[in-house]
Amino acid sequence: MLLTEILHPNVIKTGLEAEDKFEAIEDLIDVLIQAHELPLSKRDEIRDEVFERERSHGTGMECYIALPHATTDKVDDVIAALGVSRRGIPFDCHDGLPARIIILLLLPKRNFQGHVRTLAGVAHLLRNAAFRDALIASPTAAAALKLITEEEERYLLAEQQS
Repeated sequence: MLLTEILHPNVIKTGLEAEDKFEAIEDLIDVLIQAHELPLSKRDEIRDEVFERERSHGTGMECYIALPHATTDKVDDVIAALGVSRRGIPFDCHDGLPARIIILLLLPKRNFQGHVRTLAGVAHLLRNAAFRDALIASPTAAAALKLITEEEERYLLAEQQS
């Protein structure tokens, strides 16, 4: 699954200012609520599920990336929010660096294969250091989405040519 299939400008927050990973997760859940991707009535349950996952197995990766996520019966389809922090947020990343690109994923429990494809697609996209740097520097949600779209198009073209 491509990020452009689940992201749109209303679920992207550049200038994320959270002080820690739990505040970042809450901010991104609120982005999903404001974008009408998630009803306010599910906020606390979703937050608790993502926090539980984060406490049991941290989602800070490396290269400034964190992928907080939860599988839940509270959503029917994969939904996501992207947060970009220029200064970084402590996320217990494997390389000790703060997370600057945070992608919150909410995955329906009934679709394990879809989870694997979604996480693999995100991981592939974020391997490119120049892309990560450009994404971190994105001034707006629209600019960030344009970068993601262009990177995924390059990936798809390379896949077709190989």
